Amino acid sequence: MANRTLTRADIAEALYEQVGLSRNESADLVESVLDEIAQTLVGGEAVKISSFGSFSLREKGERVGRNPKTGVEVPISPRKVVVFRASHVLKDHINEKGA
Repeated sequence: MANRTLTRADIAEALYEQVGLSRNESADLVESVLDEIAQTLVGGEAVKISSFGSFSLREKGERVGRNPKTGVEVPISPRKVVVFRASHVLKDHINEKGA
């Protein structure tokens, strides 16, 4: 398997070819879906996509980190991170294809 990254343009092109939307409509649709997901996460809500997985926010507390080059301790401020958890359907599909 090649180390290739799926991009927004790839998804829009697939919509163009498989659904028959124009290239501009396909790109707009991809942007709308991704923006909706992002805005929902910004609002503090989880996003669940059936048979794919869920995105949620996790709060990470303040901690002390260390610069690996110098060894100097630096404080890392609290922040929110996005967590993705794959559904069992997706995991099963990946494991079937990889076997």
